Amino acid sequence: MDRRFLLRGAAALPWLSLLPSLASAQATHGPGCTRRRVRPSDPGWPDNAQWETLKSQVGGQLVKGTALLAACETAPKDAACAQALSNLRNPFYLQDQVSGTEVSGWLDAWTPAPSAYCVDARTPADVVAAVNFARSHALRLVVKGTGHSYLGTSNAPDSLLVRTHAMRNVQLHDAFVPMGCDAHVSPAPAVSAQAGAVWFDLYSAVTTQAGRYVQGGGCTSVGVAGLVQSGGFGSFSKAHGTAAARLLEAELVTADGSVRIANACTNPDLYWALKGGGGGSWGVVTRLTLLTSDLQQFAGGAVGKVQAKSPDAFQRLIARFIDFYHERLLNPHWGESVKLSPENTLTLSLVSQGLDTPTSQALWQPFFDWITASPQDFTVSERLRTGGFAARSWWDPDKNHSLVRDQRAGEAGTHAWWDGDQGQVGAYLHGYDSLWLPVSLLEPQAQRRLADALFAASRHKEVELHFNKGLAGASPEVLAATRATATNPAVLEAFALAIIADGEGPAYRGFPRPAMDLAAAHEDARAIDRATAELKRIVPDAGSYVSESNFFNERWQMAYWGSNYQRLRAIKDKYDPDGLFFVHHGVGSEDWSADGFVHTRAC
Repeated sequence: MDRRFLLRGAAALPWLSLLPSLASAQATHGPGCTRRRVRPSDPGWPDNAQWETLKSQVGGQLVKGTALLAACETAPKDAACAQALSNLRNPFYLQDQVSGTEVSGWLDAWTPAPSAYCVDARTPADVVAAVNFARSHALRLVVKGTGHSYLGTSNAPDSLLVRTHAMRNVQLHDAFVPMGCDAHVSPAPAVSAQAGAVWFDLYSAVTTQAGRYVQGGGCTSVGVAGLVQSGGFGSFSKAHGTAAARLLEAELVTADGSVRIANACTNPDLYWALKGGGGGSWGVVTRLTLLTSDLQQFAGGAVGKVQAKSPDAFQRLIARFIDFYHERLLNPHWGESVKLSPENTLTLSLVSQGLDTPTSQALWQPFFDWITASPQDFTVSERLRTGGFAARSWWDPDKNHSLVRDQRAGEAGTHAWWDGDQGQVGAYLHGYDSLWLPVSLLEPQAQRRLADALFAASRHKEVELHFNKGLAGASPEVLAATRATATNPAVLEAFALAIIADGEGPAYRGFPRPAMDLAAAHEDARAIDRATAELKRIVPDAGSYVSESNFFNERWQMAYWGSNYQRLRAIKDKYDPDGLFFVHHGVGSEDWSADGFVHTRAC
């Protein structure tokens, strides 16, 4: 790990001379009543001299936005285009590009588009300058660390982009105390990361090198700041909770251009909102500090694929697995997912922590034996196996060969991603939905209803059950810590998050490919809706995880945050009364047009 942490807590405050008062900012646009943001074609758009002033304030790190595949649009046979196309399956290449996005769009929802300008921030002072400029000129502001957003929240044309990708320093702490909390909080082992860091950076520093654990995301290319603000589930969340629940302190720039510290003792309301209240709504996070814990000796999993030879056999297989999960897997040891497909297959992709190979094999053997005892009903199409190995090797590409290294010149060895995540890199989404399934459905008297609903949903589309994204079965300590976050409380009673989604290969503008079959894509989206509807029959008011959800969810406030929404809205109005920070279906976005340019709420 060659990152070095440069900033610490209160180091922020020399920049106060750069910051205008909140009162003067409100005077510019009226008290909480900005009506319209300007576009490049509008008379109020900043002139070249004003952009040059901003450029000088950010040390020259202001660039004009260009499309990800601009080289392919202008010169498709040149080397620059060939280099871009050859790297579109590399998530770290995509986030290295100013206009890169992890997915290439969503049918009828959003399409990747470059911002008009980008401040490629190196310091919090750069962020302050960008925020002040956007506010004073009534610009649409967008924040991006990695661009790993299914909902396209870090993407908007005609905007000013604040990009934190270059801010990637990481530091371990043996005994961290949040600023202002010396009399209230005991020192604890922790890790600090700037906003551009990705989870692979932290896993390398905390686990591979230091032999400890930090709760983060499953995808190694996800940004640390974005995941924490959205809640943040990882493979082992039933053991360690969400990333948001492990947040000790954040540094951020709020809408008035202030650099603030948020923790349990300083700005505690903002601290709570940052813990799962949605990325891009509260300010530009520049640094976070997360609690670390002891690392279990073993990590492992259970994998394999079973083909049922008839629909009736598949229904029995689903019912048997549900019962087995309830009996043996509903605990902090197990996470990740199973898939139920229209082809009557059950695919196991589970992970474990704290179990060695003999223990894991003994646990799973009854289920494996039940399958192999009925060859007339089931075929094992991918070998059923389970086991464990040294947990410290989990994110080490030298020892875990499920990791794909970034092999680009100058980058080799610095990052890696899971081969199982390859399909989503550059994907174009036809549809996506999720809902939390309450643990009450696992009770013996309810299991039949659950099994029937899952079978009915699988007639339309593949259904994934992500057990680590529901916290039922976790310890009381984990539940209490997550209850103290802004995440929808429904997660505490959910044993899994059901995800139904599909799409196709890259559809970036300029990517050479046949014309999209729009009729087939729309039919696929309708199939996702039909599958989701089958599950909603048994959970009509289910919550949904903000980072993995339906772009078109009409009840998003309750689905994402439940009873926490009104409190979040009050905090939004306090720190960002003019709605400078806008994302699709973010807190306060109901006051704006869908593109975030026109204020629609009466003043």
